[in-house]
Amino acid sequence: MCGIVGYIGKQEAYPILIKGLRRLEYRGYDSAGVALINSNSELNVYKAKGKVDNLTEYCADKDVSGNIGIAHTRWATHGEPSARNAHPHYSQSRNLAIIHNGIIENYADIKAKLIDKGIEFKSDTDTEVLVQLVEYVMVKKNLSLLEAVQVALYQVIGAYAIAIVDKRDPKQIIAARKQSPLVVGIGEDEFFLGSDASPIIEYTDKVVYLEDGNIAVIRLGEDVHVMSILGEEQELKVKKVDIDLGQIEKGGYDHFMLKEIFEQPECLTNCMRGRINVEADHVTLSALIDYRRQLLDAKRIVIVACGTSWHAGLIGKQLIESFCRIPCEVEYASEFRYRNPVVTNDDVVIAISQSGETADTLAAIQLAKEKGAFIYGICNAIGSSIPRATDTGTYIHVGPEIGVASTKAFTGQVTVLTMFALALGEAKGTINRDEYLKVVKGLNSIPQTIEEVLKTNERVRDLARTFTYAHNFLYLGRGYSYPVALEGALKLKEISYIHAEGYPAAEMKHGPIALIDSDMPVVVIATHNAMYEKVLSNIQEIKARQGRVIALVSKGDDTISKIADEVIELPDVMECLEPLVATIPLQLLAYHVAVCKGKNVDQPRNLAKSVTVE
Repeated sequence: MCGIVGYIGKQEAYPILIKGLRRLEYRGYDSAGVALINSNSELNVYKAKGKVDNLTEYCADKDVSGNIGIAHTRWATHGEPSARNAHPHYSQSRNLAIIHNGIIENYADIKAKLIDKGIEFKSDTDTEVLVQLVEYVMVKKNLSLLEAVQVALYQVIGAYAIAIVDKRDPKQIIAARKQSPLVVGIGEDEFFLGSDASPIIEYTDKVVYLEDGNIAVIRLGEDVHVMSILGEEQELKVKKVDIDLGQIEKGGYDHFMLKEIFEQPECLTNCMRGRINVEADHVTLSALIDYRRQLLDAKRIVIVACGTSWHAGLIGKQLIESFCRIPCEVEYASEFRYRNPVVTNDDVVIAISQSGETADTLAAIQLAKEKGAFIYGICNAIGSSIPRATDTGTYIHVGPEIGVASTKAFTGQVTVLTMFALALGEAKGTINRDEYLKVVKGLNSIPQTIEEVLKTNERVRDLARTFTYAHNFLYLGRGYSYPVALEGALKLKEISYIHAEGYPAAEMKHGPIALIDSDMPVVVIATHNAMYEKVLSNIQEIKARQGRVIALVSKGDDTISKIADEVIELPDVMECLEPLVATIPLQLLAYHVAVCKGKNVDQPRNLAKSVTVE
């Protein structure tokens, strides 16, 4: 949710920290701040409301020297966005400064006790409580910073990734995590911190992904020292990250979102590489080879996810039930975790998350594990928490996704779910061989098909100008296209702030039709499949009420094209693969409407890329 950056070494810390904040700004952009210890052992904290640019402007005439520092970009939870609530936060003596991603659930109780001890608070945040608690136990019990952090973290309830510095010891950063991501980068006589690897990869490809409940002591001249909160020594697991720096730059596009939309052909090729053979007649997933019995014996599959990943799960449900003949349910992870679901050791739970850090999905995994289910993860971020928490799984391999509104991660998730359903269906013998071959070949050619669909960009951009006026949109689809309608509506809501709803087209008569008039644009996915005639009837009902219809139709359609107000033609693909094709123009529509309205496409208000808190 928030972005954490840290540096200690021979270089000036400030430029590295600011560049890192820009790379992590997709995680939160309500406010930003930096803490630096200079050569005089002065701890300088500078903060500003708004984006990183506001912070750099504020720091223009400040002392930003120092070879050690921590920085933060915030997505507000406790306390409104403001400079006083921005991180880093000082301790009362101003000897310590802390940055934090997560939520301290029992902060109010701790704060009340600390106020009784005479400690004064300068912000409304839960984070300040933690740094004040660390200093209080440090002084009261005459502890080192590490010992005080251990004692303090043992008392708090909640999720956190923290970094803390002490001006009296300018060669050390203490970092810790629980249910929030934190990565340590190891360079030559220098160390880096990040919420993910993006601020680090420019300087080193050696990283340590801190495990849940661990503390890292980062000290110049020594190896990184990792231990549990209780002080138990932990093995230092150094991994090599393989991220192209160009993947996290805009590459000439106006926005990351547009770049990521246009990356989808290459991304899906990467997603399928090594999994669909050269002849395009077989799908191989290593997870299905390694855990064949657990997957083949599944009596039920439950998909847990949030947001866009939940929409991908709805498509996965249809694929799994069609190809594998296994009952499949799709649950919001946030609801699943707070009821008493019926889960047994005969179930497979598939957890889907782009970031691999979604708090509700992680909690759902833990609940399902406790009930004996086998857990399969579908994730993009290598080394993140969800892949480490699951029994097995599949990475989607679409590269870093910076735009807050998910695009290539969605199609990557749908692609992996399609391969999963095909591989499991073949292993179970529940899919006809001819159909299997047809779908595999069709899936393999999807990147080329998307290339063709992307040629509609200018057409969609022109169409978007026409509908920028709208205050409401309705998206309709049937079968495999219904989740695409949900996803299209979500994209429009997220980045243009236009109210939009997705519905199964047949449900329109059960309420939404009352809203239709000449000011209501209705996007209908009306490709030539088994539901075509029924969707045609829905369109005629909309037109009878003066609704404005934007129809996605199959190339060469000569019926709906004559009725709809606007038409976007799509190449013919198998019905089960239509979501991968139909979602592209809806992503472009949302993007261009938002641009026409002058909205911040990559950083929409109130949203962050990774929801690591409840």
